Amino acid sequence: MRSPALRHVLTHLVTPLLMCLGMGLAYMGAFVTPEPNHLPVAVVGTGPETKVFAQTVKDKAGDKLDVRTVASRAEAVDLLKSRDITGAYVLSAKTPELVVATAASDMGAVAVEKVFAPVADRQGVPLKVTDVAPPVSDDPTGQGLFFLLIALSIGSYASVAALGAAGAGLALRIRALLAVGVSAVVSVIGAALAGPVFHLAHHDLASVWAMSWLYSAGILFLGVGLHTFLKRWTTLAMMVLFVMLNFTSSGGLFRPELQNGFFGTLHAFWNGAGFVEGIRSLLYFDRDGLSGNVGTLVAWLVIGLLVTAVAGAVERARARRAVREEPVSEPEPEPQPVTEEAEAEEELEESVAV
Repeated sequence: MRSPALRHVLTHLVTPLLMCLGMGLAYMGAFVTPEPNHLPVAVVGTGPETKVFAQTVKDKAGDKLDVRTVASRAEAVDLLKSRDITGAYVLSAKTPELVVATAASDMGAVAVEKVFAPVADRQGVPLKVTDVAPPVSDDPTGQGLFFLLIALSIGSYASVAALGAAGAGLALRIRALLAVGVSAVVSVIGAALAGPVFHLAHHDLASVWAMSWLYSAGILFLGVGLHTFLKRWTTLAMMVLFVMLNFTSSGGLFRPELQNGFFGTLHAFWNGAGFVEGIRSLLYFDRDGLSGNVGTLVAWLVIGLLVTAVAGAVERARARRAVREEPVSEPEPEPQPVTEEAEAEEELEESVAV
């Protein structure tokens, strides 16, 4: 290719085109056709009739449902509040009841109702639906936490682009300190959105802030460290890690039981899932499982710190090598002004990230 300018443009077009492909594959693969995939449900009752009914439901559903029987409604409620099941059907000839916890997953509750509503219809009786863990009235679908995740993520990974491109001349320890400061600001914004602005969190706002900081700091440190090795490809890497794979596996819209096995597997250890499920546990489920979710966020922060530490060692080695290879007899060249091309590349990296 004869034109360096055209080659430069085409090289930079690779990133947005790969983003287009990746976003399409991730979002459409995760969200377009949600179907139950080993969705855990319970049938409440004792005796052979209950077991026969549960087995009949399982046989008809196949791999879509995992059906168990429990002896009492109270036991079913405990399983719902620990998020071990998505719904429980209480057998009754006159007043069958479906017990759900929509704060765990509004779409999961809808899916379970679609399974059991026809059963009541065949009996010719209305199905009573009881929600034992409803979300707050300010967030009726419970999906506000997913959009909070998006806000925190954008503030974090877009800041990585700014720190990497505009801050490339700063020592890594300065960029790391900036990452601490930026994550604090991002988490304060997140807490403000969750609390006084949109009222998603009616209590434990300080804990929401702390989890927001853990989440944001993990992204920022990982991004700052990766920039040493990936340079302008860092933006694409951050989009893959914290948008394409992160949003889709977080459980904010569809829990893993309504997705295929790939996203369900990621949900077990990805940081977005740790954040969303941790906040749900904090706000709606008496902190059940919270320690594991916090552990996930801490693990991602530790990985980010390790990557940043390795990046610091590499940058120091590069600086020492540059000093050794610099000719001592030649006069030091005068500093050159930043070229328009370099400024455009910095602007491109930041704008693409946003």
